[in-house]
Amino acid sequence: MANTPHELHEEFPEQADRITALKTTDAHFAKLAEEYHEVNRAVHRAETNVEPTDQFAEEDLRKKRASLKDEIYRILNTPAI
Repeated sequence: MANTPHELHEEFPEQADRITALKTTDAHFAKLAEEYHEVNRAVHRAETNVEPTDQFAEEDLRKKRASLKDEIYRILNTPAI
């Protein structure tokens, strides 16, 4: 089990500039990115036992993070208008 945070800029390094731009120009994207950050930190705290949790709660957090990451990925790969 990896205990490395999955920050968006690390997950999508080729999209780092677009992530930064969308956070400031797209309220929906900014909200998704913030929610991803919060869930990602919760997963990291659970994995490192800073905030121990049962495996089902940790699994739910991972699923939520994956869902948010998928939605962020779709936005990042939609051609800019």
